[in-house]
Amino acid sequence: MSAKAKGLLLVISGPSGVGKGTICRELLSRDSRLAFSVSATSRPKRGSEKDGVDYYFLTKEQFLQAIENDEFLEYAENFGNYYGTLKAPLETLRQKGSDIILDIDIQGAHQVRQATDEAVFIFILPSSLEILKQRLIGRGTDSDESIKLRYALAEQEIAHAKEYDYQVINDNLEDAVKEITAIIEKQRRKLF
Repeated sequence: MSAKAKGLLLVISGPSGVGKGTICRELLSRDSRLAFSVSATSRPKRGSEKDGVDYYFLTKEQFLQAIENDEFLEYAENFGNYYGTLKAPLETLRQKGSDIILDIDIQGAHQVRQATDEAVFIFILPSSLEILKQRLIGRGTDSDESIKLRYALAEQEIAHAKEYDYQVINDNLEDAVKEITAIIEKQRRKLF
């Protein structure tokens, strides 16, 4: 296959609570040409998680060896565990023509930008910081301390939105999904 026949690499970032996961699930449910990038992690499985579905579960030693072997497009360490995007599964899917969604943070997006010029970068913004704060509180999954940390981090992350190819405000899920779908279609047309 020619390089032009490869699928798109779509990097989606945004602060915690902005709705990235919901948007990604909607995009995947509406477009069979899209696939989601399964991340690798060194943390142990939780509950009913499945290897290769929820994550590629690696030991810390395996993860470090994969870093040494340059097997990651991007990776980071968070709270003593490693997380990253393996190159091989992405390339296999892209060679088949699938467009891949990577839901990653700004540090991972920066690494992807350094590694390839073939990615499309989309930053999801809240309509306001106050609404974002209400979403974080409304999830009911974080402590007050965690919400404060996530909110402070969100302000820092939003400052990087201008570094992305596109910025999409998620004040209405349907509108945000339609806007990203239009971006994807525009990028697909560039491939042909």
